[in-house]
Order: sequence, then structure tokens, then C-alpha cells
Amino acid sequence: MTTAALEPRAGRRCHNVLNSLHATHYFSPDLGRELGAVGVTDPRAVNFAVRAAALGPVGAGAVTAAFYNYKYELVARHVPAVWETAAPAQVLVARARAVDATLRRLLGEEALASAEMAEAARLALRAAEACSRAARPLYAAHADLPVPEEPHLAYWHAATLLREHRGDGHLAALMSAGLDGLEALVTHTATGKGMNPKWVRATRGWSREEWDAAAERLRGRGLLAASGDLTDQGVALRRDVEHETDRLDRAPYEHLGPEGVARLTELGGVFAHAALVAGAFPADLIGKGDA
Repeated sequence: MTTAALEPRAGRRCHNVLNSLHATHYFSPDLGRELGAVGVTDPRAVNFAVRAAALGPVGAGAVTAAFYNYKYELVARHVPAVWETAAPAQVLVARARAVDATLRRLLGEEALASAEMAEAARLALRAAEACSRAARPLYAAHADLPVPEEPHLAYWHAATLLREHRGDGHLAALMSAGLDGLEALVTHTATGKGMNPKWVRATRGWSREEWDAAAERLRGRGLLAASGDLTDQGVALRRDVEHETDRLDRAPYEHLGPEGVARLTELGGVFAHAALVAGAFPADLIGKGDA
């Protein structure tokens, strides 16, 4: 029997809706409250702790390498000191409480208890079976964590695995394209699909001067126009990066198969849209505008 081929961008579309729900906890007041309860109160320390906790009590160098687009000096202000306040195991428990509270608030109890949520969790976990640990530190660390029993938390866990698997591969594609962490941010912002420069600099630790210097390097390579928009060459480079990321992230979605991917994308889209409508993200998060 011939198996239907997966449409080239099907995996990317599925990832996008899963990642949207995964990302809600980073902007949730529940995360600050739960991390504050274990002593982590600085928002930047919270961000580093919750994403890096699966790696264990690592230092600033490891976190900077795994996160790629954060300035080392910003990371080093909080890591490894944050582990003296709350051990990684404590952070993971606090994060799970925050995710649970966030999903209950954004989606409602009926959605969490629905057959659709249980189905989405099964499909996402099945896709994650085909993820690879090799050269993917953030995925591999999260893959060692137990799968939660409750369907909405299992779904979020699987979305996290698929997000970090794609993300680790994306960094390899960026390096191959010759984009350092800051240049990757500048070019992504220039597409209009990334976080706007105000948010990037506030959360990643880069100054306006460093941002402008990166933009100048990109203009020198013919990737960025004087207007701040990508040139045709820049558009082509970003397209190639995404295509290479798709290639490196193909296995989970091929494993799930076209019908499973389509169904998971459908279910994930419903949950992601509900979270968006419920105000999961700041209104000025995405776009080229600077302030």
C-alpha cells in the first residue's frame, strides 16, 4: 500500500499552532506567581529558569549556547545564581503549576476535559516519538521528563518537545546560513513575523547600538535594505533557513502521517485561537514597529 506523502509545509503549520499554545506560559501572570512562590522574582531570571531547568543546574555558557539569541552578559546576571534560589526540580514543578493554571484560565475547564484535548495529546505525543536527541540539547533534556497524566498537560508537554526539537534544528540552520544570534533576530523581525525590536531588546539583552551594528553588517552582506526591510537576497536567505529547518524537523510529522498531521493542526488551531482571543499575548508583541 502506498502511503500519501506529507505536504512540504504541513509540519511547519502544525508546529506553529502547537508552539503558540506552548508559548502562552511565558506571558502568563501565573508563571510569575508560581516562580515567585519559590523565590524567583526577576522576570528575566524566570524566563531563563523555566526553559533551562530541564538541563539541570547549568551555567550561563550552556544556556547562552542553547538559547542562541540572548546576550551572554544578560544570561550571566541570572545563571547560575538562579539555581541557588530554586533548584531545577523546584522550577519544573512550579512551571507545571503555572501551565495548568494558564491553560485553565485561557481555554476553560470544558476544553481541558474534552475528547478533543485527549485526542490532541495522543497525536502530539505520537509525533514526538520520532524526534531525535542527537545535537538537540533542549529537546533531549525535555524528552527525559515524565509525560504528565492529565491530557491538557500531556498535550502541552508534547508541544514543548516538538517546539524544542524544531528550535534546536533551527539553530543549526541559522549557523549554516552565517547568522549569529543577534543577526537572526534582526532578520526575523524584518520579516514582520517576529517579535518587534522593542520586545527583543528588552528580553534578549541587546542594546540599540548593538542592534544597529548587526543591521549594518547585514546591509553589508546585501541582506537588509536601508529601510530596514529584507532585500530579495535576504528574503531568499530566510526562506532557505526555514526550508532547512523543515527538513531537519520532518521526522515527527512523517511519523504521524498526513491525516494525523492535518487533524493535529486542526485541533491545535482551535486551542491556539481560543488562547489568543482570551488575551494570551501582548497586543504589540509581533511586528516591525520599534519604540
